[in-house]
Amino acid sequence: MTTPGDESRTELAWREIVEHYGERPVLHDDEPPTAARKGEDDARDREPLADHLVDDDKVEVREEAIAERFQPPAPPPFPRPRTWQRGVAWAGIFVPPVLALVIGLLSIYVHPLFGWALVVWFVGGFLFLVREMPRGRDPWDDGSRI
Repeated sequence: MTTPGDESRTELAWREIVEHYGERPVLHDDEPPTAARKGEDDARDREPLADHLVDDDKVEVREEAIAERFQPPAPPPFPRPRTWQRGVAWAGIFVPPVLALVIGLLSIYVHPLFGWALVVWFVGGFLFLVREMPRGRDPWDDGSRI
């Protein structure tokens, strides 16, 4: 730690770095800087842009007006599985990984049989859903919807 009278080489080197670092900002003593005043000062002090830099895009103005009025539609209801077997299979896709993550993060001891049951539930649910996928497909249908 340095003292006010210490003029070591390190202290002199740091002082020189600070003195020569970038341009010094010009501070006006008559107005205290505030966020609201700074924005107003920038708007008043700003020089007009050159003609080729002025953005006079009418489409952008119209899009901003539409964006202010836009109300997104209500989200669709949560889909329900068609059968209880599908519900168990979908639960097997999401529940076992979440339980395994919680068990691992909290270092909870569980019987190995419970861990294997989670693995079987996950794999079984995945295989069931793959088996239940529709088999036939129109060769001209690429899946896109308009």
